[in-house]
Amino acid sequence: MGEAGDLKTTRHEPVMVKEVIEYLQPRSGGTYIDATVGGGGHAEAILKASEPEGRLLGLDADPGAIERTHRRLHRLGHRVKLVHAHFDRLEDIATREGFVPADGVLMDLGISSDQLEEGERGFSFLRPGPLDMRMDPSLPRTAADLVNTLPEEELARLIHTYGEERYARRIARAIVQARPLYTTTELADLIARVVPRRRGQRLHPATRTFQALRIAVNDELGALERALPQAIRVLRPGGRLVVITFHSLEDRIVKQFFRREAQDCICPPRQPVCTCGHKAQVRILTRKPVTPSPEEVARNPRARSAKLRAVEKL
Repeated sequence: MGEAGDLKTTRHEPVMVKEVIEYLQPRSGGTYIDATVGGGGHAEAILKASEPEGRLLGLDADPGAIERTHRRLHRLGHRVKLVHAHFDRLEDIATREGFVPADGVLMDLGISSDQLEEGERGFSFLRPGPLDMRMDPSLPRTAADLVNTLPEEELARLIHTYGEERYARRIARAIVQARPLYTTTELADLIARVVPRRRGQRLHPATRTFQALRIAVNDELGALERALPQAIRVLRPGGRLVVITFHSLEDRIVKQFFRREAQDCICPPRQPVCTCGHKAQVRILTRKPVTPSPEEVARNPRARSAKLRAVEKL
């Protein structure tokens, strides 16, 4: 492992690699899309499982992730195509690059260890840095913009909705009274002062607020809602979509989308005659979300909240 931020290396350990391969079922000659390529761990496993002729398209909003993955996978040459792009552009890019129809699509959501380790990115309350939190540095708004400009009511709503934080109003009030705030440590220390900490509590008081700001800055939930239908459209019949989530908001969106697309009719239950014309597009492969083994969580504690869901296109 190199130093944090070294583009030649990655600290990120991919979650549930064995399970991803089990549900994607890569094969030689297949085409696969890793829509959030991150450190390239899942991509490398998919390429290995689809030797010698499987191809992979990797997308990521973070140009640093693309560079790290390029260094990791460059030896595989023509089998890999990496593009700096957010995953809600999946369909356009897959079409342009000749990956439609695809045999499998993977979405590994959330934030990578590499991003958390880079203090200058502003994702972690444990490392000093600017309140940035942009996965794509070209995005117009930073976390500092939200913290320092949103009205108290709107800020509280954001923290409560995206962070599921019970003390959202108290935190928003303290932020408004203390601003301007420009660094991760300023914000984390402020939250730690105003949020009561129960005995034995492992979660840092700032965890949920930082999550909420990151989701808002990167429009993560909106992007997920836009990307899921695109993933189904680019798959061939029999192709598979695997999604790994790390918090309940993401998992709820994925679960509801999969359930809806596995039904022939989505009219209201009491409606006597179907008028929606909806036809099932997928078969659900995971009745309940798949979670990491105890051994994996012991080895990689950041995996503990991961949930994997998968579908097959009809």
